[in-house]
Amino acid sequence: MLEFALFLAVFVAVIFPVGKYLYHIATNQKTFCDPVFDRFDGIIYRICGIDDCDMNWKQYVLALLATNAAMIFVGYLILRIQFIPFFNPNGIGGMEASLSFNTIISFMTNTNLQHYSGESGLSYLSQMVVIIYMMFTSAATGGAVVMAFVRGLADQGVGLGNFYRDLVRNITRVLLPLSIVVALVLVWQGCPQNFSANVTVQTIEGKYQDIAMGPIASLVSIKHLGTNGGGFLGANSTTPLENPTVFTSMLEMLSMMLLPGAFVVMFGLMVRDRRKKSGETRSWSMGSEARPVFAVMFAIFLIGLSVCYLSELAGNPRLEQAGLSQDMGSMEGKELRFGIAQSSLFTTVTTSFTTGTVNNMHDTLTPLGGMVPLFNMMLNLVFGGEGVGLVNMLLYVILTVFICGLMVGRTPEYLAKKVEGREMKLTALCIIIHPLLILGFSALAVSVPDGLAGITNPGPHGLSQVLYEYASSAANNGSGFEGLADNSVFWNVTAGLAMFFGRYLSIVLALAIAGSLMAKQAVSESAGTLCTDSGTFTISLFMVVMIIAALTFFPALILGPVAEHMILWG
Repeated sequence: MLEFALFLAVFVAVIFPVGKYLYHIATNQKTFCDPVFDRFDGIIYRICGIDDCDMNWKQYVLALLATNAAMIFVGYLILRIQFIPFFNPNGIGGMEASLSFNTIISFMTNTNLQHYSGESGLSYLSQMVVIIYMMFTSAATGGAVVMAFVRGLADQGVGLGNFYRDLVRNITRVLLPLSIVVALVLVWQGCPQNFSANVTVQTIEGKYQDIAMGPIASLVSIKHLGTNGGGFLGANSTTPLENPTVFTSMLEMLSMMLLPGAFVVMFGLMVRDRRKKSGETRSWSMGSEARPVFAVMFAIFLIGLSVCYLSELAGNPRLEQAGLSQDMGSMEGKELRFGIAQSSLFTTVTTSFTTGTVNNMHDTLTPLGGMVPLFNMMLNLVFGGEGVGLVNMLLYVILTVFICGLMVGRTPEYLAKKVEGREMKLTALCIIIHPLLILGFSALAVSVPDGLAGITNPGPHGLSQVLYEYASSAANNGSGFEGLADNSVFWNVTAGLAMFFGRYLSIVLALAIAGSLMAKQAVSESAGTLCTDSGTFTISLFMVVMIIAALTFFPALILGPVAEHMILWG
């Protein structure tokens, strides 16, 4: 408990300065690093012909989609021709068509779902030019979206900003410097960073083993900071080559949590600016409007961590019946150097912040322990990935405002803007897309022969594997219950579609909502205006999130992890 408390205290402490820094970037205010980064940004702007004009939401969306489409095309081509002897000392062959489709969509959507084993499936050229590059650009795209969305809510400027400038500034001023620092720390701790071929060594048993080499530290740093999650190695952060020590495990978890948490602080500061313009002079460290958002996110995170930890600590009764001691809890699929506490914390963090990296095998978690990461991805708003979680939570805030407004018979208002029919239709559509993708594709998978062929467990756990695959895809997480045989045309294509629509449909609808609210005239607060920074509203928001989650996912969870738990402990 002390370990959890100290770690979370560090997390809360660091997000405030980083959130303020993101606030300065989002509002084009001066920062301490401007003398250095202004030069780099200026060069990029001149080469690419980027101006400083604000975009409306349609222009912003078109710029985002066009940029991402170009990167998808180039990345797909490289994966197909990676067999060429260029940065390919291990002689990796070209990637199959459906797997290339799944992989390129996966990394461009910030999902990093891997239906291949990293060290044997990609050349160093693909690891650097496709994987690491897209880890930067996909994360920066998410950062740009949340900045634009909050500008729309906070009524900052005449448009949502300039996508190209937001993309560049998120890379050069946030992701790149932070990833360099983290990569150097990882190298110091023992993480490889080279371009050497794999090394074959003789083990103490007298057998031979290949030790993976390559630019591992640079990928591991950005995969966590950008909430990407794809491992250079198939075993991901379980292996000492990606995660050498307990210190690096803590560092990697903090890297995942840093920017999603800081974006909540940024949101509060930007909304505070709007209040100041309207004559309000109060000041908050986070911003009063951000407090309910942070409180609900943090509460759900703590509940999930507690359930996962206690479930794993309880052990597996079947193993105990077989004569295996469960005094240490359920250690199946876990590293001894991390144990129950570090594994449970890592599992909860990586799925709350939708990163997808793992330091233990999620498929071997106890039923309720495995339900926690599954439920986190079904919600997709417990901090979430690079800005995504905040946008999703703010959609639930709008929904809560609307429901509470109907209960008292008033036109709902949020941040001095009336929430009317258009905004609610878009919000409802945006919220319902996520469960539709998860449950729709899961139903398809258990109904057709190609889907059933990938399920390795015929019981409730098999359904959990299917639900986890599509929840991870739609939430752009990337982790998996790896017992699923998912490297087939069916699973590659359907998971790719879930990732694609889960990412871009949500972005388009969210920016449309921001553009609609920004176009409205601000209204003055009155005695009947709903207070959205109170404890009552925080509880209401929490209940709306839980009720929507229960209505959409409860039957599926009952048939999967809950049924498995009752069988196991029956």
